Amino acid sequence: MADGGAVRRVETGGAAGFWEPGSEILWRYRENGGARFHIARPVTVVRDDAELLAVWLAPGTQCVRPVLADGTPVHLEPLESRYTKPRAVQRDRWFGTGVLKLARPGEPWSVWLFWEPGWRFKNWYVNLEEPLARWEGGVDSVDHFLDISVHPDRTWHWRDEDEFAQALRDGLMDDQQAEKVRAAGRAAVEVIRAWGPPFSEGWQHWRPDPSWTVPSLPEDWDRTPAQVSS
Repeated sequence: MADGGAVRRVETGGAAGFWEPGSEILWRYRENGGARFHIARPVTVVRDDAELLAVWLAPGTQCVRPVLADGTPVHLEPLESRYTKPRAVQRDRWFGTGVLKLARPGEPWSVWLFWEPGWRFKNWYVNLEEPLARWEGGVDSVDHFLDISVHPDRTWHWRDEDEFAQALRDGLMDDQQAEKVRAAGRAAVEVIRAWGPPFSEGWQHWRPDPSWTVPSLPEDWDRTPAQVSS
């Protein structure tokens, strides 16, 4: 991160202060059914206020991702054993085009925007997850497997339903939690059908500030946060 790992932060009301545009923070996920962090992505803040956190994941950013204990990429493991084999984490780069991530406070999903090379807009991606928990160095969540793709023509479809079902079978969530995730998914679909924010806000036309540098991954990317708000 910039300034030897320091996070540029503006305090606008004590512990619940917002980050300035251009600040570099971490967007992290804890492992399902555990307490360790297994995904960490340094991102640059685009906007942060009481209504929305928007961040940019730049191409080439060094990230942390989960792998099987022998280094095999998770997606190459058959679904039946994907969530039961021992895992480790691995540093890697975010290749391809960057990703704009949008999250509203307290909402159990975030919306990601993807582009093809040349800034041709590809799709929105609704990532169902725990509402983001803020801390001084960034935001943390837990992924809920089930996702939704939304296309430029406003059509949409569910994604990773098989992974969601397998996670339930493997005990990574109970029936009550699974129903909460399904309810969150139905709520997200209602927003899509009504073409509400953020889909209606023109974020697909946004572009990053050319002066921004690619954030670096701090050595203590997995540090335990002092939670400040959610």
